[in-house]
Amino acid sequence: MAPSDEPELEHIAVVGTGAMGTGIAQVAAQGGHPVHLVDTMPGAAEAARDRLATTLNRLANKGKITLAEADTTIANLNVADDLASLPPCLLVIEAIREDLGDKCQLFGELADHQPRTTILASNTSSLDITEIASAIPDPERVIGLHFFNPPPLMRLVEIIRGDQHDDEASSAPLRTADALMREWGKTPVHCTSTPGFIVNRVARPFYGEAQRMVANGVADAATIDLALREYAGFRMGPLELTDLIGQDVNLAVGTSVWEQTGRDPRYAPTDFQRELVAGGRLGRKSGRGIFTYDESGRALDASPDAARAQELVGGPVDTDPVARTLAMLVNEAVDLVARGEATADDVDTAMKLGTNYPKGPLEWGREIGYDVVAAQLAELDRVFPGGRYRASAALTEATTA
Repeated sequence: MAPSDEPELEHIAVVGTGAMGTGIAQVAAQGGHPVHLVDTMPGAAEAARDRLATTLNRLANKGKITLAEADTTIANLNVADDLASLPPCLLVIEAIREDLGDKCQLFGELADHQPRTTILASNTSSLDITEIASAIPDPERVIGLHFFNPPPLMRLVEIIRGDQHDDEASSAPLRTADALMREWGKTPVHCTSTPGFIVNRVARPFYGEAQRMVANGVADAATIDLALREYAGFRMGPLELTDLIGQDVNLAVGTSVWEQTGRDPRYAPTDFQRELVAGGRLGRKSGRGIFTYDESGRALDASPDAARAQELVGGPVDTDPVARTLAMLVNEAVDLVARGEATADDVDTAMKLGTNYPKGPLEWGREIGYDVVAAQLAELDRVFPGGRYRASAALTEATTA
């Protein structure tokens, strides 16, 4: 029997019950929706529901939510045997592994089982929403909903439109998703399906510049991190942060952006990070990455040279961790806005909420001066030719300010 075109609008389904899928399910269930968990691995959805019940009861015991709220949320959690057994839904969110072929196959199956009015969303962090949407006959209902880890705590959600959407105003799926995210207590930002979207695109220089400075002998990793914490206000330095994320995970995202941009030198992964991953030095999870960690996750060899950090900041731009990093972040944000892929406000909001930056890159650009940033990039391009440091033509345009 063909699915009805009249979905029960309150139902949400989450396909994939790893950490991201389970977290998204918690958010939706706490938002008051019946949520249906689906996973191809036998028993995985049931186990995810049990973990969520334990988490919610723990939150109630700590006074973070009431016992009644915990009970109601747990009652909202359901397990579906397969895609065919899902009820008609307002929204189905896919949170399976980052494989384009697998996602396209899944969306094709969802299109067969769900009404045409059901929004089909991918939680991909870097794959092209337009390509995923091409797998079904009505691609306009496919969008990206990129949550950040852990979804119950992180406020940001990137809403991604593909080529199948004209704009947010004329797309019912995008408008509905925006309203729903706000109901769930999230802060949505919008962008096109550009490689890496907003956060993973704009943040690439934060990691890459630090790695290059360590590889070039400017200073050790702990000192570079200290300079960016102490003199720019970042909560974590880029090198300790990649150890926390996982060097393999960070490299995979960076490589995806690089490949999708035609191997643009702006996004080229570093040999420094490739060698870490090849050597099994993945960060905290393996006990050793850039730094070495004890069983509690404390770095044993992260002793910065405060005098060296102070000496570097304010010096030549090619050895100044702050000036060099901020110039690249500003340039990347300006370029993304100039291409019409996101608004300046959404870029700054995304970077502050998604990466905990103390300021948005466009805020920094206005403070530093776009002409100063352009001059800094010109100097970096002179010292390190090859295209990585080419300045956006929009840097000095008044419309960027």
